[in-house]
Amino acid sequence: MREYLLQTLESGGELTAQMIVLRLAAASIIACFIFLSYKLSHDGSIYSKKFNVSLVALTIVTTTVMIVIGNNIALSLGMVGALSIVRFRTAIKDSRDTVYIFWTVVVGICCGAGDYLVAGIGSAFAFILLLVFGRIKNDNRILIIIRAARANEEKIAALIFKRYMRKANLRVRNTTDDTVELIYEISRKNLEKGERTGGSVSDEIYALGGIEYFNTVMQNDEISS
Repeated sequence: MREYLLQTLESGGELTAQMIVLRLAAASIIACFIFLSYKLSHDGSIYSKKFNVSLVALTIVTTTVMIVIGNNIALSLGMVGALSIVRFRTAIKDSRDTVYIFWTVVVGICCGAGDYLVAGIGSAFAFILLLVFGRIKNDNRILIIIRAARANEEKIAALIFKRYMRKANLRVRNTTDDTVELIYEISRKNLEKGERTGGSVSDEIYALGGIEYFNTVMQNDEISS
């Protein structure tokens, strides 16, 4: 019984060089579409050429691993045990990058197992969906930073409330004996709408007097690598 179990664990299907090349070639073709999809769905400084190339390499590596462990049960068990102790702590700048990582892994598994139809159809759907929805971004957020005399704090709060109602959220309030610093968060859309209907908000703030500075800072998804 023991010998039978050992033979079962060590047994695997025969792989020819032609089959290995075919599976790696299929993975390479789909990896090119993943490369193109990532390039089309990302633009600006958030696009990383190195990460895009890594996606292609990850597809090939995953396919190679699946070719090996898919034909040997003992190796597959050992690979699972080895990977269970590995911890990857690479920071993901964009949540969409996680989708691409899973996409490459799934394609590698499918091609390594010889399921080209599943890999092709699944990748086609993923390519179309990411092409349509991949350019959707969060609305840019604007921080309005005002530093003024503490005596004008209520006037500033009333002016901001009058101009933007509840669409401008007070995030930070720093005070000293003589001054106060207020930081409001508002979407770019609402800020521009307020500028069109009521004129420049900075002019109204400075008209109150006792204003040290009025700054606007944009926050968006663009993170330089």
